[in-house]
Amino acid sequence: MQSRLGFIKIGCLAFGLLAANYSRADETAKAWSAISSPSAHSPESIGGYTHGCLRGAQALPLSGPGYQVMRLSRRRYYGHPDLIDFIQNFGRSMAGAQQVDLLIGDLSQARGGPTLSGHRSHQTGLDADIWFMPLKSGARLSQEEREKLSAAPMVNLRNDQLIPGNWSARQAKMLEAAARDAKVDRIFVNAAIKRELCRHKTSGSSAWLAKIRPWWLHEDHFHVRLVCPADSPHCEKQDSLPAGDGCDASLDWWFSKEAKQPSKPAKPAPPQPLPAACEQVMLE
Repeated sequence: MQSRLGFIKIGCLAFGLLAANYSRADETAKAWSAISSPSAHSPESIGGYTHGCLRGAQALPLSGPGYQVMRLSRRRYYGHPDLIDFIQNFGRSMAGAQQVDLLIGDLSQARGGPTLSGHRSHQTGLDADIWFMPLKSGARLSQEEREKLSAAPMVNLRNDQLIPGNWSARQAKMLEAAARDAKVDRIFVNAAIKRELCRHKTSGSSAWLAKIRPWWLHEDHFHVRLVCPADSPHCEKQDSLPAGDGCDASLDWWFSKEAKQPSKPAKPAPPQPLPAACEQVMLE
């Protein structure tokens, strides 16, 4: 009986500590989300993609050749200059090659850091969400449309099949163009999209196709992640990509019962603490 009571006490203590960690994480996210302007310093991405911050961020202009920014009220359109350059160059490329405007989702907050909703990454100004379904060039969205328009899914999540009429060679070309950029480290997509790209791969596609990584959801947008910039010595690199193009048996796992998310997923572990340098970034 005593050992059982001891076990219960330990369990309650562990639960209390976990709840306290989540409470502190929420308070930290609130503090970072409340900052509305970048720091006036040279650009630097600090820490890891899921536990870091951004010094000297640049704001992506809300509209530009080949792109329009969505969900303006979230104020997550800041990034390291490398990310801003990537999006602007990518937009111009798509405007020229496909006569479309890309719809840009979240980048980072004004000084990076954790957000209150939507992401565990996007903290260092090196991540960007881009909707799969672009607009025809010249179709300008109102501010209300940018807030309320929903991204069109490419995949039916019930059966892991691409949706006819939504997915096309256009989306495949968008992914290839983005992945061929030397500054792109990897791109996260739904596993069904990776499988489709693998089905149509060519002898010259291995290098860029390796950067296309399967991940849960991501059926209506792709998540571009850049490499650590040369001006950011405290940026934490992600592990190197596995050998090969990712079209091997490892892809099959994503369609297994084990990989399927439960209807009520377990609460994730508390986030890692931010680097000490991020405390200074908040005060700058």
